[in-house]
Parts: sequence; C-alpha cells; structure tokens
Amino acid sequence: MLAPRANIDTLVHVGFAVLMFTALIRYVLRHDPVENLWIMVLAGVVCALYLVTAFLVNRKYKQAPWVIVLVATSSVLVLLAPSFAWCSFGLFFLCRRTLRGLAGYLAGGLTVLAAALSWFMFSDDRDIVMLLGPIAIGAMLTLIFDRMEQDAAEQRRLNEEISSAQLQLAASERRAGIITERARVSREIHDTVTQGLASSLLLLEAANRNWPTTSSQDEVRQASELLRHNLMETRRLVHDLASPATDTGPLPEVLREAASAYLPDLQMHVVGTERPVSPEVRHALLRVVQSAAANVKLHSGAEQATVTIGFLQDTVTLDIHDNGRGFTPEKLQAPSQSGGYGLRAMRQRVEQLGGEFSVESTPRSGTIIAALIPSEENNS
Repeated sequence: MLAPRANIDTLVHVGFAVLMFTALIRYVLRHDPVENLWIMVLAGVVCALYLVTAFLVNRKYKQAPWVIVLVATSSVLVLLAPSFAWCSFGLFFLCRRTLRGLAGYLAGGLTVLAAALSWFMFSDDRDIVMLLGPIAIGAMLTLIFDRMEQDAAEQRRLNEEISSAQLQLAASERRAGIITERARVSREIHDTVTQGLASSLLLLEAANRNWPTTSSQDEVRQASELLRHNLMETRRLVHDLASPATDTGPLPEVLREAASAYLPDLQMHVVGTERPVSPEVRHALLRVVQSAAANVKLHSGAEQATVTIGFLQDTVTLDIHDNGRGFTPEKLQAPSQSGGYGLRAMRQRVEQLGGEFSVESTPRSGTIIAALIPSEENNS
C-alpha cells in the first residue's frame, strides 16, 4: 500500500504546484504591480510552508505546529486574492495527511471554508452556489479521504495478520521438522544399534550360563559376529544419517543378509518377479526386516522363521513369520526406557510411505508381521 499512497501524494503536490503557478500568472496579469508585491510575497510564504510540511510529513512528523501557520496564511491569501482559492483543495489533502483526529477535520474545513467565502465575496455576495459548492465538495472529499484511510488501515491490519500467521506457520513447520527428524533418528538407532546390542547381550548371557561347553563357545562366536556387524551398521548410520543409504544389490538378497545376522537359519521366499523400487521403500523394507528378525531372536524363542517378499503390480509386500511363543498385540506395554519401540517404529516407517502394517499373533501360535507399501520404480 505504500506505492499507491506515494503516487497519490505526488499527484496532489503536482496539482498544488500547477494551481499555484496558474493563480500567480492570473493575478499578475489582472492587477497592478504595487498590488502584486504583497500578494506574491504571501504566496511565496504559503509555498515555502507547503514544501516544509510536505517534506516533514514523509518523515513521519505528525501534528506539526507549522501546519496551523500554513492554514492561517493560505486562508488570508485566498480571502485577499480569490485567484488562489483553487489551491485550497491541495492544502486540504496536505492537512488531512499531516493532522489526525479533530485537528485534521478543523484544518481541512478551514481551508475549504476560506475558498468558499473568497468565491462568494468575489461574486458580490450574490451567488450562493459559490458559497455552498466548495463546502459540498469539501464534505465529499472528507468522506472519500476517511474511507481511503479506513481501507488503508484495514489493509495494514490484514498484512500484519498474514505476516503473523506466516511466522507462526514457519515456526510450526520447524517444530514439526525437528520432531520428524528426531523420530527418524530414533527409529534408525533402534533398528540398528539397539537391536544388535540386545541380541549380542542375549547370546553372551546364554554363553555365560553354559560355559565352558561347545555351545557356549558358538554363542560367543555369534555374539562377536553380531557385534562386528552392529559396529559396521553404526558406522554406516553415522555416515548416512542425513540421507539414508541402502545396498544396491538384489532386494531379496539384501533382506536375507540383514535378517540372517539375527536368524542364521532363516528361510527366504520371493513371490512375483523382482523389480526396482524407490530408495525410500527399499530402506523401509530393510529396517522392518532387521527389527522383526531381532524381535524374533530376542522374544519369540522360535525354531523357524520365514521372510516372504512379494512383488505385485503396484505394491511390494513383506511378511515375517515365526513359530515362536507369540503374544497378544493388544496387551503390549507402552514404549519405555526398557524397550517397546520396535513395532511402533516399523508401523511408522510403513505408514509414512502410504503403506499398511499389521501384526497377527496369539500366545503359543507364533507371529506374523505384514507390510504392504506402494512401489515406485527408481528411474534415477
């Protein structure tokens, strides 16, 4: 709104200058040089005061006392020389721009009234239109100016509300981004570091109970391999945390290798013809398999586990089945410092990609974890 207002102010100033110059020429041509001197001096004072006021109003000086001097001087000029009465309308807008409230109304009204009286006296007090016409025009200009000020104030208010809303939205997006990133990092740490350490701890505890039998030595060896694998995963996580990276080999082979770190005797099945999927889908499937295999190792006591990946027309499916002790999904405890994040993290990964996630399990009847994710071919 600043540019339109500046344009209006410039137009008013140019109009005042043209009217003042025209009035000076008209007065000089119609009067003797002796009469011209004092009127020209008075007109020069009005012009100087106008310039000062117009300059200072753009510097945010409000309620300037010299505006009263300008109004008084211009009123005297108009009453002495009706030729300058047309300049009163330029002064009217300057007064309303400079003064606020009642002072603005009084100053603007006085300039218009001086023009009306000047024209009325010029008509030998016979033409009432010369008196009422300028007053009516001044009233209309007052209503128009007030409406313009109200519209400008409303526009400023709306702009402030929009700016405030934009700032709040930006802050909300930053908070949401931080929460999303924390959740992502939490899932990555859970599915790699936490699950690997928990499985290694389980193997070492079993080895400690059976030491020094042959089986305990095998458990120590498995724990060492799992820790080595977990260290490699941790280094990869630190390196690729900003943008998750996945192996580029065949997806079924990548999933089998990830699950076999926890379940060496895992069975792998592929349904349909393998095809490329997007890196995001590939990464989610990898982490779901890792987390599910670790859960089977830690909690199920299963003798057998099977991973099935299916390549359908528009989706990729993943099923992890074990014949372990099972559980009641509805009775799972809320996540805490002792665990409980695995299933929630898997569900979040799948649903963030527009997929579906489900868990089917009953006590002593094993568990099936199923995921269905829309596939996107990686054309990059």
